Amino acid sequence: MKEYAVVFEKAPHNWAAYVPDLPGCVTTGKTLEETRRLIAEAIEFHIEGMRLHGETVPEPTAVAESIPVRAA
Repeated sequence: MKEYAVVFEKAPHNWAAYVPDLPGCVTTGKTLEETRRLIAEAIEFHIEGMRLHGETVPEPTAVAESIPVRAA
């Protein structure tokens, strides 16, 4: 099992998510929880599509984390 970094962004009326290591793998949802579920499905679908088209599935390399900043 591999783990890909996912970036979640809050928009005015929904959430969005994308996977830096899988260009084009994105989704949106009404809540963060829904978006988590949808991006997991999107990753599976994206990788399956890449394999069906004979593309190489990239290894996960991106790392995401929160950094505390006093000036924020």
